[in-house]
Amino acid sequence: MNSENCAAPPVIIFVGHSGSGKTTLIEQLLPELTRRGLRLATIKHAHHRVALDQPGKDSWRYKQAGAAISMLVTADALQLVADAVDRREPAQLAQRFLGEVDLVLAEGFSHAAGVKIEILRSECAKPPRCAIEDGLIAMVTDIGEIYPELPHFALDDIAGLADFVVVAAGLAGLGAR
Repeated sequence: MNSENCAAPPVIIFVGHSGSGKTTLIEQLLPELTRRGLRLATIKHAHHRVALDQPGKDSWRYKQAGAAISMLVTADALQLVADAVDRREPAQLAQRFLGEVDLVLAEGFSHAAGVKIEILRSECAKPPRCAIEDGLIAMVTDIGEIYPELPHFALDDIAGLADFVVVAAGLAGLGAR
């Protein structure tokens, strides 16, 4: 099956400065959305090189030999290593690899196209990373008066944020299956 024809799930990008709590927030949001019957995937942007496969292992050897995609499957997990040179945007990755989920939560990607929710903590003492023109649709913050025209959620309002995410992703009627 050609992955170009698969419908891409909606993607919500969570942005914020290092230390703002993006990973923790997504980690708390995942079980809340799962309880609502959604199948979820995550994509995280790393600014540094990460060893995705270990030199000498079979999947690494296959990639070195020319495989565009190498998959390692165990009894309870799957690891995919694929070329993404020209397709690194969250929406492109979701379309290519994540067609079986209802929603993708991406972390980072502050310069990518797409809808974004920014996590901004007063202790970071920095301005927002994104502007409304960058696709910003909501703020999760302990600071008032930052983009007052956008919905704001407290750092611990996981249920309220989940309600917003479900509606923003167009999944309000999906519910538990």
